[in-house]
Amino acid sequence: MPSRFPEQRAGRGATVNEVPQRFGLAAREVDGDWLDARTAIDGEPPPLRTTVTIEQPRTIITKNASPDVGFDRSINPYRGCEHGCIYCFARPTHAFHDLSPGLDFETKLFAKPHAAELLAKELAAPNYQCRPIAFGTNTDPYQPIEGRYRITRACLELLAGCRHPITITTKSDRVVSDIELLRDMARDDLAAVAISVTSLDPRIARTLEPRAPHPERRLTAVRRLADAGVPVHVSIAPIVPQITDHEIEHLVERAAEAGARGVSFIPVRLPHEVAPLFRAWLEAHHPDRAAKVMATIQSIRGGRDNDPDFFTRMKGQGPWADLIRNRVQIASRKHGLGRQRFQLRTDLFMPPVLPGTQMSLF
Repeated sequence: MPSRFPEQRAGRGATVNEVPQRFGLAAREVDGDWLDARTAIDGEPPPLRTTVTIEQPRTIITKNASPDVGFDRSINPYRGCEHGCIYCFARPTHAFHDLSPGLDFETKLFAKPHAAELLAKELAAPNYQCRPIAFGTNTDPYQPIEGRYRITRACLELLAGCRHPITITTKSDRVVSDIELLRDMARDDLAAVAISVTSLDPRIARTLEPRAPHPERRLTAVRRLADAGVPVHVSIAPIVPQITDHEIEHLVERAAEAGARGVSFIPVRLPHEVAPLFRAWLEAHHPDRAAKVMATIQSIRGGRDNDPDFFTRMKGQGPWADLIRNRVQIASRKHGLGRQRFQLRTDLFMPPVLPGTQMSLF
């Protein structure tokens, strides 16, 4: 009998690896009968190895005009993310490269090693207007390959020298490797960090976000950043009903104990190919409650798997969304936490001096 999840691999999040046909590309699917026959003879396939392709973009700052997000520009040093979070809303971007939002997204990565050079040119442009730059808005800037490529670090060093404000969102404790830069920037209100903690249960985290650091390591990173004077809050994102929502109060309590200044949350979003990937993940790991989970998500998303509309996409709607919101607010008040935005300064910015250009006299 063909395997129901022919691409399920240990240590990876997605259970399938199909290339979507949204862009007119030919579908590519694994032949389940052939795969089962091979497995019977050779045993389970070896673990998928991560590959990295060097990307040479022309610019590095991405602009957006979304009215329901708190930034208008961001930097993504990498495409794809080895953390393998099954719910990641960035997965569909891999389809632009004729790659699967499934296993390809977490194993076939792209790095932009010249990001800092491109950033210097953009910051030095005469018409550049300083606004906070957000890291981690698409894929994690501190995923494992940052340890080798150090692209995020190079960008932060440049921005620190220019006294340019930044925000970072990550679910990795690797952020503390740059704590001295962030501490110095935070003294001048130039840096703020959000660390995502979705579940405190390692059994859930192991399948939900298989290659992200252990939740306790992330909370330790919150404490270290807070002790260093870096404004840090915990993002309980996403909240997955019937899977992680029972942890809301405990997550808020632990965030407060770690020194977070506030918490935020987003109900799980399932845009484009994320919805079928998430459904397959549910059938593989939580078949007993798969239908209940999707019914609850649809009640939050107006009867659909996903609500793409501005404002409601981040908050959800209906009784379930109201219940989650109220629980987060009550727990936050109990522990003295808020959802206030950190105010970062833009008046200290000094454009970089590019090689071969004359420095200003003033």
